[in-house]
Amino acid sequence: MNKLTPSTLVFIGLVVLNAILAAVAMFMPQGPHVAVPDADADLLSLALINAAVVVFLYGGLGYVGLRLTRKLGYPDLLDARVTNHQRFAKPFIVGLWLGLLFIVVDNIFSRFHHYGALPHPPFPTSLVASLTAGIGEEMIFRLFFIPLLVWLISHVVLKGELESLVYWNAAIFSAVFFSLGHIPAVMMLFGFDSLSDIPFPMMAELFVLNGSLSLVAAYFLRRSGYLATVTLHTSANIVWHVIWGLLR
Repeated sequence: MNKLTPSTLVFIGLVVLNAILAAVAMFMPQGPHVAVPDADADLLSLALINAAVVVFLYGGLGYVGLRLTRKLGYPDLLDARVTNHQRFAKPFIVGLWLGLLFIVVDNIFSRFHHYGALPHPPFPTSLVASLTAGIGEEMIFRLFFIPLLVWLISHVVLKGELESLVYWNAAIFSAVFFSLGHIPAVMMLFGFDSLSDIPFPMMAELFVLNGSLSLVAAYFLRRSGYLATVTLHTSANIVWHVIWGLLR
């Protein structure tokens, strides 16, 4: 049996932390737009289901992605080639600027329809949501999705050719699917019955916000590893959801 590396142990710790946060989030205020079960037993069941999904789905796919990043030669979680400044400080600062960009973009696009700005979870749910999104969404859309496409296309089909081109095409596909994954939440929050009900400026905003975050995260994944993408995503969400959510 292979010995667990420090990077693998950190990954397992992040999966467990995300599972706990996903469960705890069910007992926190969800905001006026989100309906939650009244019975404590139902909440407990949902919390346990959320935790199980994180452990088995997110953790399972994330671990596959972790193995693939090693095969492809991308930085591991605690790769000695990457400094803590590259792994944490730089993506943290870039994430703060992305969060500010989100605020500006939202204020611009919301002027072109009558539904107003995008809503934010109430505090402290916004803080927990920022952490779970930073860990879990990066685990699926960057750590798993991009290396899988690169490995399948560049290494299996093209036998190692055009890897850089394949990488950025995979990053674009990841950005598109990441953006599409936020549409159901918007439909629920605004009460839209179909995609055609979503105003074009709001749909465009979803792709601008999520697409820009995705592409910058893809840059950090290849350069500094998964922990850098988590740092980037979390710091952007803290500015966007936590700080801006409290100020609005």
